[in-house]
Amino acid sequence: MTEATTTHQDKTIITSSDSRRRIRAIVGASSGNLVEWFDFYVYSFCSLYFAHIFFPSGNNTTQLLQTAGVFAAGFLMRPIGGWLFGYIADKHGRKNSMLISVCMMCFGSLVIACLPGYSTIGTWAPALLLLARLFQGLSVGGEYGTSATYMSEVAIEGRKGFYASFQYVTLIGGQLLALLVVVVLQQILSEGELREWGWRIPFALGAVLAVVALYLRRSLDETSDKSTREHKDAGSLVGLWKNRRAFIMVLGFTAGGSLSFYTFTTYMQKYLVNTAGMHANTASALMTFALLIFMLVQPFFGALSDKIGRRNSMLCFGGLATVMTVPILTALQNVNSPYAAFGLVILALLIAGFYTSISGILKAEMFPPEVRALGVGLSYAVANALFGGSAEYVALSLKSVGMETAFFWYVSVMGAVAFLVSLLLHRKGKGIKL
Repeated sequence: MTEATTTHQDKTIITSSDSRRRIRAIVGASSGNLVEWFDFYVYSFCSLYFAHIFFPSGNNTTQLLQTAGVFAAGFLMRPIGGWLFGYIADKHGRKNSMLISVCMMCFGSLVIACLPGYSTIGTWAPALLLLARLFQGLSVGGEYGTSATYMSEVAIEGRKGFYASFQYVTLIGGQLLALLVVVVLQQILSEGELREWGWRIPFALGAVLAVVALYLRRSLDETSDKSTREHKDAGSLVGLWKNRRAFIMVLGFTAGGSLSFYTFTTYMQKYLVNTAGMHANTASALMTFALLIFMLVQPFFGALSDKIGRRNSMLCFGGLATVMTVPILTALQNVNSPYAAFGLVILALLIAGFYTSISGILKAEMFPPEVRALGVGLSYAVANALFGGSAEYVALSLKSVGMETAFFWYVSVMGAVAFLVSLLLHRKGKGIKL
């Protein structure tokens, strides 16, 4: 065997070993991400059953509106979480930031699982529910930016879109797991039992799963180096200000992307029940299968972005979201067949897939390493709090005053904003060069 052959084989072994290490790191980070989002989404999917416990007065729409308000309030903590955990990740390491965030989510979920209702402690019940959601919002606000940064830094060059797409695989997986738990409980328990105490089970389960996530994240390697963490601008708002163009652009396309995502995932179950008149069990089953398909196509769209570029992927999302949102939501408003509803929801989710699959890597490629976690986390959190987290509240508010169709146009207009901002992304390269 020649020396050249030996060297080539050694490089192959090293490359294969390095690839396996990176994949294990992505799996570890993704597992924690899944648990965080499971805990967060359980609230939305279970609110149909516990709204009357914390907000006893009013009709069904009013109660859902109040729980949606608490859901939106959790999003208002995201900018603070994006700043706080972005600072920790850039200054003290991505791993430390992810460990703290998952512990906080565990605590918030456990509090909700044990929280007494309005009939027991009066106004303290909705107040403590709000406090727990604010705590979880702080955690999730830091989770997105740090995990997006970590996965972009650990991914293999040339396949970053594919590997980074697993952030939304696990984010959607958290949604899907939360929905699956609800569907299983619907089969085991009666509606009365679910409304009385069964809704607490998913929150307790989320707290237990967070312990598993903590264990998995303890084994992760740190991706930031000492020089990056000791940089004078590391994790600072001064350093972020130097990258304000990237920050503003992320705000723009995240507003449209997050609003579309939450409209067709989190809010869609309620929309099918409250507007289309579909039975809650049917709507849950429909959304379970839709989210499963949505989760599975993320790597495909991520790999596609490695070929055609992030800019073209975002233009596809923005353009299609602009012209298709109103027709899809209008058709769903009057749909009679669950199969037709399923097809329409899938179409909407496939359009969103152009954005969700590259959401993290797109933003991470726009910031230097010393402010990457802060830049990604804070810009995403601000846009998500204003547009994504408020989607349910805005939709239900407009419905309550007889202007539901105005919400359809609102989502469409924000898709147009995402399209216009995406035009400003440079054409050069598969990634984003600013």
